[in-house]
Amino acid sequence: MKRLHLHMSVPDLGQSIAFYEALFGAGPSVVKDDYAKWMLDDPKVNFAISARGLAGGVDHVGIQVDSQAELGELAGRLKAAGNVTLDQVATTCCYAQSDKSWVSDPAGVRWETFYTFGEATAYGEDVGEVPASAGSACCGAPTSATAEPARVSSCC
Repeated sequence: MKRLHLHMSVPDLGQSIAFYEALFGAGPSVVKDDYAKWMLDDPKVNFAISARGLAGGVDHVGIQVDSQAELGELAGRLKAAGNVTLDQVATTCCYAQSDKSWVSDPAGVRWETFYTFGEATAYGEDVGEVPASAGSACCGAPTSATAEPARVSSCC
């Protein structure tokens, strides 16, 4: 099963939690001093917000998978299409342990495909730079390139 992921940066976590509780009709499944997450089944989404001093709005979007095999399939499709990816193994992000593959779409939107296998006590601080799409600078087709897997703590 795949679940859409959307992460928003917000200026006031408390106000935003109250708003999204009303919108979704449910409280968050995870609440920290700087972060909250809803794992909703209707709509099927992993929706997260954080107040970490970034500009408000969409931080990134993604697809959460249930297995390492599904992550390999998604990352493989991106690579086969000629996209530059940043692969991360056993990274700490958003109070969770995950393997990830990041990519930027042609418009520069950051996409994260990830498999979460555990919890973490820290948010995670190191924000890895997502490679620009090889074809994002102009109308041309992307060229085939991939990044080597990074073994770094990186965070959404």
